[in-house]
Amino acid sequence: MQFRRKRRTQVDIGLIPMIDVLLVLLFFFMVATTFRHHSELKINLPEAQGSDATEQGKTINLYVDAKGTYALAGDDNQFHELVNQNLEGLKAALAQTAGDSRLLPFIISADGKAPHQAVVSALDVANQLGFHHITFAINRPEKP
Repeated sequence: MQFRRKRRTQVDIGLIPMIDVLLVLLFFFMVATTFRHHSELKINLPEAQGSDATEQGKTINLYVDAKGTYALAGDDNQFHELVNQNLEGLKAALAQTAGDSRLLPFIISADGKAPHQAVVSALDVANQLGFHHITFAINRPEKP
């Protein structure tokens, strides 16, 4: 018995299709990296340890309680709850409080259990109004 070997077809790796695939992958990664978004807000996060900040004139203080309710501090340093709690109401109240100056320090005092969305919305409104000096108020841990 004589077995004949079947003739194998020659396998060629095409160089041109491989180059095409590599170019498509290169193009995909180049386009995908251009979609990264950089933050437009310049936020100075406060340190937990350190000395008390000194008052330097007028500031805008926004309070966010545990329910996500906004309140602004008036000239008498007493906070007044906003009548209109949506973003347009917050935007109008901040614009009225700031007047023409957007260089005033903007301080957000948020409760530890405040909804994250409420704080992010306040940051977004501050960015839309053109505030650049944004800080967060914190409580320093008591020293033993």
